[in-house]
Amino acid sequence: MNTATPPFAPDFGRTAAAMITPFTAAGELDPEGAQRLATHLVDGGCDGLVLSGTTGESPTTTDAEKETLLRAVVEAVGDRARITAGIGTSDTRHTLALAHSAERAGAHGLLVVTPYYSRPTQEAVAHHLRTVADATGLPVMLYDIPGRTGTALTADTLLRLAAHPRILAVKDCAYDPLKSAKVLAGTGLAYYSGCDEQILPLRALGATGCVSTAANVAPGAVRAVLDAYDAGDTAQAARRQLGLVPLIEAMTGGEAPGTVTAKALLNHLGLPAGPVRGPLLDAGPQLTSRLADALRTTRGRSADAGTAPAGTAVPAAVPG
Repeated sequence: MNTATPPFAPDFGRTAAAMITPFTAAGELDPEGAQRLATHLVDGGCDGLVLSGTTGESPTTTDAEKETLLRAVVEAVGDRARITAGIGTSDTRHTLALAHSAERAGAHGLLVVTPYYSRPTQEAVAHHLRTVADATGLPVMLYDIPGRTGTALTADTLLRLAAHPRILAVKDCAYDPLKSAKVLAGTGLAYYSGCDEQILPLRALGATGCVSTAANVAPGAVRAVLDAYDAGDTAQAARRQLGLVPLIEAMTGGEAPGTVTAKALLNHLGLPAGPVRGPLLDAGPQLTSRLADALRTTRGRSADAGTAPAGTAVPAAVPG
């Protein structure tokens, strides 16, 4: 086994999917579809699911929908995977209300993004995050994604927040490996790559796992990267990470947000997803075709790497 054992973080799992929120064809929440999708993802290799994050369309789902979704998924797979509820907003009072709702609904942990748009100071950000962590008995994963929020968590702020007994982890989308390394070296925080291209690089620095968009459609292939590394086969881990590149590029390379691309692929595969909500627009046939080709390539590379991970099956042809 690899001697670089990941931090023990049972509260969030190791291979977590940033799960989409399934809607009906009419655009309403689909709790039964969410249960079917959650079961598919856990059966395919995920030991954690993160709900109502960016990929889960949290900006356009209501508080009631978030709670209904959470209750449905906890009922379906809460005994087999760690269920983390995204509750972060730009309003501290609203975030606290969502935290209490998530705790009542059975969440195992909370994902809390830095407040966006208003661009608070580091002192204000830290106060907000501590206030949320104080509000429930649930463990907290901080979400550092300055490209969306406009405010990064500095290394000093993370070092200070690590002293809080319920702030246990970071979802890292900051693209700042020096900061990540400083915090990993100086704290016991469990790090999770929130960017699929960073799964292996961050794990090699001591991260615990990932919160993955690609895991919505290829949970086994994503998990295989971590499995190979933790088994001590770094060359195989690299092959598996590189095998994901076509899919990662297609899903998150900029042509459309990960929510759009994940739903397009899930719909194509016949799994619960449905449309996206405005202001997002659904993927058209050409983008869906390119996404399916990328997933098919990932499946082939996974086979070449000596594994046939669950959750990577792709239809032979894309409907016109």
